Amino acid sequence: MLVGLLAHGVWLTGVLFSLNLGVPAGIVALITALQPMATGAFSGLTTGEQTSRHQWTGLTIAFAGVALTILARMDFSDLGTSGAYLIPFVSVAAMTSANLIEREMEIAEHWRLLPMDQTLFLQSLATFMVFILPAVFFEDLKTQWKPPFILTLMWLIVPVSIGAYASMWKLLERMEANRFAAFFYFSPPVTMLMAWVAFGDTLLLTDLGGLTIVFTGVIFTQKHSFKRAGKD
Repeated sequence: MLVGLLAHGVWLTGVLFSLNLGVPAGIVALITALQPMATGAFSGLTTGEQTSRHQWTGLTIAFAGVALTILARMDFSDLGTSGAYLIPFVSVAAMTSANLIEREMEIAEHWRLLPMDQTLFLQSLATFMVFILPAVFFEDLKTQWKPPFILTLMWLIVPVSIGAYASMWKLLERMEANRFAAFFYFSPPVTMLMAWVAFGDTLLLTDLGGLTIVFTGVIFTQKHSFKRAGKD
């Protein structure tokens, strides 16, 4: 449940709370994009899986792609409350810790103590315990059951909480935490592509350029990791 508390509850709380305090979405995305680098920095200490020079190069290239995508869309005239900028770093710490704990459990062969469905249930339960308090004390459990809310809720439950997190833990079974974390870099540019397809948002050349750079960095990281594994 600790992993779920960190990966679901604390991660989302930090992101949503910082947005609510006026931190621009682009800045939040840019700060949370530091998560793969944080994983690379601490994976050697926690899991014993050192991040190589080639992997650091790939992580840096991918981060540059994320920065290009986000900064091109930033409105620097509305930067919100300065103190709130520290909150997304809590999300980074939470997701990094969750990934490293999960990977360490897999290395120690503790993962298979529970099947995937029970694992996701317990993690979702931990998330529920985090969000129920503000829902009760600040919103009085009031909900407007309108189609946009229902569709959003379905999206968060099925593709995200079940599909994405199940895929995430499965990947952590099969690869090092630093290699896996690199895939987080795809989130901002892919989100912009999805917004273009689903909502007709304007797609900038920097979006495509950023996605290309991210793809290059991630592939660079994975490629050199495969080569190193083949030599061992």
